[in-house]
Amino acid sequence: MSERSFLPIVLAAGLGTRMQSEMPKVMHEIGHLPMIGHVLNSLKMSNADRVAVVIGPQMDALEKVVTDLSPNVSCHVQTDRLGTAHAALAARDAMLDPADDVLILYGDTPLVTREAIGTVRAALADGADVAVLGFETKKPYGYGRLLTDGGQLLAIREEKDATDAERRITFCNSGIMGFRGKVVLELLTSIGNDNKKGEFYLTDAAEIAVARNLNVVAVSASEEDVQGINTRAQLSTCEAVFQRRMRIQTLEGGVTMQAPDTVYFSHDTVIEPDVLIEPNVVFGPDVHVERGAVIRAFSHLEGAHVGSSATVGPYARLRPGARLSEGSRVGNFVEVKNSEIGVGAKVNHLSYIGDASIGAKSNIGAGTITCNYDGFGKHKTDIGAGSFIGSNSTLVAPLTLGNGVFVAAGSVVTEQVSDNALVIGRSQQVEKTGRAEALRTRFKAAKDAKSSGTERGK
Repeated sequence: MSERSFLPIVLAAGLGTRMQSEMPKVMHEIGHLPMIGHVLNSLKMSNADRVAVVIGPQMDALEKVVTDLSPNVSCHVQTDRLGTAHAALAARDAMLDPADDVLILYGDTPLVTREAIGTVRAALADGADVAVLGFETKKPYGYGRLLTDGGQLLAIREEKDATDAERRITFCNSGIMGFRGKVVLELLTSIGNDNKKGEFYLTDAAEIAVARNLNVVAVSASEEDVQGINTRAQLSTCEAVFQRRMRIQTLEGGVTMQAPDTVYFSHDTVIEPDVLIEPNVVFGPDVHVERGAVIRAFSHLEGAHVGSSATVGPYARLRPGARLSEGSRVGNFVEVKNSEIGVGAKVNHLSYIGDASIGAKSNIGAGTITCNYDGFGKHKTDIGAGSFIGSNSTLVAPLTLGNGVFVAAGSVVTEQVSDNALVIGRSQQVEKTGRAEALRTRFKAAKDAKSSGTERGK
């Protein structure tokens, strides 16, 4: 089957939706990836030679998303909404270039797997002219029923047309169909629109093929694999399935999660073996965590790379461009953005590190901030290896601190510091003996006078 050429056609135009959104439905995200991106990823894993995506008019944003996600995609516009078969024929030009297998899928079924696609292609490789992908469900109401005889498909019966006996059938149509390349155009162009809506329905292709004594089969996938999205509630349901799959995949990959149901992943999260993830951790897009790292509870990571044996959190935030080297530590209530934390370096408490480079084995004290933004542009702070930055220090960029620098607590540092220097950037402490008691007496008198005036005003 791997040598068979494969053309998938993804219908992303004219899909009914109740999303209450100005954005095309298939651009709504699951795991930080537009749902159509999940379909394209499954097709990529299925070795699609090329992909045709059918979009609606004036969907430039969707076209850009699709072409950015998959370079071998061609987009085709369905100008009028005249049904699923009409939408498929919008990609007629793609079908004129012969392919052994032509599959028609939907951009709003993001959980479709490589295995489900492979099931349809295997049926075509075994000699089927048309293969319809079905699923078993306990709630068949509203779905077209697949009437079969030993795997051969006899008909697809819509709910409104079904008899009572046919409505009790629980094997239903997913909408995904595969065609032998030599018959696909012949069948699609034979579909008429003699129905109440005047539309061209893809499901009619199966009935036409049966009438022509072609080999039409029904194959099966799980209900989960083919569930579609029309509402925000269904989007949420699919997100939950995606997260569950990611958790299973991560656990099976050798990662320990103390409370898996509280950890949320992006579609591109990479977690290496022997990582420990504590509860309530969120991985945004583009995160890679190397072997042996620890991600402590309530941390949020996005666009970050965590080195081996590094520790993050609890309650830490890594923003895009954060890179933690081997054995480094970013602790509670620390935010790191576009910065590199060197090997064994520590930023343990209550700090903001932005647009900075921190050398190996350096220690950043609690409350330290890098002042990287002047209202117009961002500036870099470079801290050498083995430096110690005292608590509550303010580092005003652009700034370079050498190796082995010691910054006294509470300092404001604005100028370059040489290697092994001690920096004290704070006002001189002044002590006035006995003044505390005088201040207390003055403050108490003022308070008493204020209170007395309030009483008289009642």
